[in-house]
Amino acid sequence: MSSSKIETFPNPRPGREYEIAISAPEFTSVCPITGQPDFGEIRITYVPDELCLELKSLKSYFFGYRQRGVFYEAATNQILDDLVAACQPRRMTVVGDFTPRGGIRTSVTAAYAKP
Repeated sequence: MSSSKIETFPNPRPGREYEIAISAPEFTSVCPITGQPDFGEIRITYVPDELCLELKSLKSYFFGYRQRGVFYEAATNQILDDLVAACQPRRMTVVGDFTPRGGIRTSVTAAYAKP
């Protein structure tokens, strides 16, 4: 995946610290072992600095995972890396909450804070 596909726009209140929460409840990827589809929800919370994430391009970015074989842990961390590269937030947390498979539910949380 690439952060270059994720568009941004100027933060309308860069002097104020506020949190943005985004939920993508229909996230889909492919299990790299079985080839079966994996379903889950990606939740993003971030405090923007100079840029905010544009949602239509974020939706297109997520569509790129539909044909990609990737483990939950790798997907969640890659999404965080790509979003941080795109908008350079003050703080960001990405949670991948995946539908149970074989009776086991998995939730992965990855976080970033600007140094």
